[in-house]
Amino acid sequence: MCEQLLEYFQGQIKKKDAAEVRWSHAVNSRGKLTEALQGPTHMIEADIIVRGRDPKEPIMGHPPDTDSDITLKEWLECVKLHDKGIKLDFKSQEAVSLSVALLQEMLAKMTFPVWINADVLPGPGSQDKPLAHQAFLAAVKTLPTNIVLSLGWTTKWTAGTDNPGYSWEMVHEMQNICGGLEHLVTFPVRAALLAQSFSELTWLLQQSDRYSLTVWTGQNDHLKVDDLLPYRTCFDVRRICYDLPEPLRKELTKSLQDET
Repeated sequence: MCEQLLEYFQGQIKKKDAAEVRWSHAVNSRGKLTEALQGPTHMIEADIIVRGRDPKEPIMGHPPDTDSDITLKEWLECVKLHDKGIKLDFKSQEAVSLSVALLQEMLAKMTFPVWINADVLPGPGSQDKPLAHQAFLAAVKTLPTNIVLSLGWTTKWTAGTDNPGYSWEMVHEMQNICGGLEHLVTFPVRAALLAQSFSELTWLLQQSDRYSLTVWTGQNDHLKVDDLLPYRTCFDVRRICYDLPEPLRKELTKSLQDET
């Protein structure tokens, strides 16, 4: 979870605040990976799909992509030579199934933070189908227990409408799934939906000290930094990570400083 990141990167960040951790997002090509590895970010996020032609193998890409200039194996070989953490976002159960053996072999040798992400439940406003949580968890349960599972909901945000937040039914179902897991768990939550979800997500975090939140934002979302401040002031700042564009992350940390 986020506290694990703070311990690992303690020599690179100013204070024990998960908002200090910087992220690179959608690092799905050789060029973007080179840039991320040479840059100042701490965590590198990338998406995993299955190549749409032979040989069928896990590659880095986001739907509707069907091909890439780098495979998962090549990506991991590059990353292991650097002092960065990684978040791998699976876009299909087929990609999970084809990746598990490789991950078991390579991640067992890695000491840096590793997060494994998938949307496993339907969430606010979305008609997208999540991965089946039973199959996903059965596949990844054999991975080392120091790996963090990032388990989220499918979501949709539309400008000019009253977008629903995370409901009580959604957080209760997530707790039912995660209550018996051995791994640390972080819940990726959409920043534009947090203002209307405070009570529900508060309850979910209270269910286990193994839980944390990771706040992210869609490219076209309209977000008020003020909507995030209740989470910054009411929770341990070591339990909420912010996978946000760098200008927005800086605005968030500055807003809290101004409040105090």
